[in-house]
Parts: sequence; structure tokens; C-alpha cells
Amino acid sequence: MGTEVDSKMDYGGSLPVENVQALASNNSDDVPPHYIRPELESDEVLINGSLQIPVIDMSKLVDNDDYGELAKLHSACKEWGFFQLINHGVSEAVIEKMKIDIQEFFKLPLEVKMEYAQLPNSIEGYGQAFVVSEDQKLDWGDMLFLLSHPASIRNIKLWPTNPASFRSSLEEYSWKLENVNICLLQLMAKNLGLESGYLASLFQDGIQGVRMNYYPPCAQANKVMGLNRHSDATGLTLLVQVNQVEGLQINKNGKWVPIRPVPGALIVNIGDIIEIMSNGEYKSIEHRAVVNPEKERLSIAAFHSPNTTTMIGPSTDLVKDKENYKTIAHEEFMRQVINSKLDGKSLLTHMKLEP
Repeated sequence: MGTEVDSKMDYGGSLPVENVQALASNNSDDVPPHYIRPELESDEVLINGSLQIPVIDMSKLVDNDDYGELAKLHSACKEWGFFQLINHGVSEAVIEKMKIDIQEFFKLPLEVKMEYAQLPNSIEGYGQAFVVSEDQKLDWGDMLFLLSHPASIRNIKLWPTNPASFRSSLEEYSWKLENVNICLLQLMAKNLGLESGYLASLFQDGIQGVRMNYYPPCAQANKVMGLNRHSDATGLTLLVQVNQVEGLQINKNGKWVPIRPVPGALIVNIGDIIEIMSNGEYKSIEHRAVVNPEKERLSIAAFHSPNTTTMIGPSTDLVKDKENYKTIAHEEFMRQVINSKLDGKSLLTHMKLEP
């Protein structure tokens, strides 16, 4: 297990900002203006629950090679970019251990959490991400972000020892999700008409980062954003909601659709890298996290990217009439990601080739 992050991973970091959990604990209804987003009032949100992302049964895919379920997975990746994965093989005990430890971590006094604060020019640690200028709007939330795979890039000094079981819980949780990620990539490759191990080989020994999110309640919840609209710049994201407070929304046909997590499911979404590698057949989708006026919300997102030697570009087997995206080095791609603020699919727009 490595004790220091490889210098190759130091692509940049986020500017330091005020701790939102501490700000929210002041019991004041006043919210600093750099969190207020007037444009949210015009957003259309579907609140009747009539539209929900597909639910995919992994046991049917793995054990029975169910062609109907494979077709559902293919459609979910093409038309939605999001789905809920049930019977995924990660035990409830492993997930619950991780949930409990994260809740305990965010309950710690600020001075204790700050022992794991982000270092300059680094994305890892406790703080916020994607703050690249002094005058940008800020998100109403804090996070703990850790690189978990491969083991050689871990900065173990930033892995909390309080609660005492945190490190072992994250170790087990991250390995289990890594296995789910590789399995999904094999199934997706099959659906795309690629050799079944093609995508998985690019992600073997790939980068996994786990972002643990804390969104405090806010009296002006309709005017702030927990996490601004964006698509994930990675390959696949596997998310678990820690408590019962909903907040994840996806943008479908210009309307925001609240996601209602299925108990025990992993919420999976296609990232920009898979959209690029599939030459646009699979789609990443904009999503965001909203804030509750009365209750805190916590979630865990595990991001999976290819190994650092992989070139980020379309698979040649999927380029038929037209190549839709550039091909660039993984390091250059990640540097662009880390040094950009969250802004819809703007990063992917920069990767598109001219029509």
C-alpha cells in the first residue's frame, strides 16, 4: 500500500473555501451571496415521479446471459446514461459499514476533519472540488475525496483513522465496486459489438476515486445547489445514497427528474470517457444534487477511469462513417477535468471534433 500519491497524479486542485457544514451550523437563514443561484427558479422539475431511470438486474446478466436484460442495459446506456443496478453482488453488510463510517466522520468536530484537509495542488482530502476562481458560485456541500485504486497512488495519510474502522471499510467497499465496474464494462463492450474484454482491459489497474458528500440543510434550499449541473468526466460512476434524503436529479429532455433510489441498488451513470470511447453511442448525462431545507443528505460516489497509459478517444471499431471525438493522452484529459469548474457538458464539448 502506497503512502504517497504519485507525482503524476498532481494535476491541480481546488481553491480553499469556507466549510459549508460549519456555515450551516450557525442557525442563520442568511446565505452568503456566492452560494445564491437566481437561475434555479426557472428550472422545471418533474415532481410527480412519472419518469424514472431504468432498473437493471445484474444477476440476470451474469448468471443467465439474459438477452432481454442485456437489451435493457444497452438501451439504458444509449437513452438515459443512468440506471439503478440491483443484485450487483456487493453485500449489504459491506455497504452499511461504509455508510456508518462516513456518517461518523462527518459528525466529527471540524478541527478533527481538517486533519485530512486537501493539500495545495491536490484534489484529495476534505474540502471542496472544482473551485477555480474567487468569483464563481459555490456549491452548498463539503466532501472527502480519496484515490483508492490502484493501491500505489493512495495517500494513506489522508485516510481517516477516526472512526477506527474507516480505512478497512473503504478498502473492502472500493474493491467490491471495482469488481462491479469491470463486470459492467465487459457487458457494455459486448452490447457495443466489441471484444468482451476490450473496455475492461483499458480500465484494468485504472484510477478509482471515492467522493463522500455531505450536503447540510439550507433555509434557502431552493436558491442554492449542493452540486452544480455536470456530467462525470470519468468512465463509470457507482453511487450509493447514505441516508433517506433524496437529492440527485438528472436532466432529461430539458427537465430535471428526481431519482428515487431503489433499496439496495447502486446508481450507475455513464461518464464522458465512455461516451468518447463509444464514439457517442453511449451518452453521459447532466445531473446535479439539490439541497433539503431541513435535513442533511449524504452520498458516496465511486468514479472509475482507465489506467494512465490509456489514450482517451473513440474505439477504432466504433468509428464507421465519422469520428466524433478527439484522442488525447489520459494525463492531458485529467488535467483539463481538475482545472475546470462544473458546467454541464462543457468539457465534452471541447473534446468533440468539428462537424
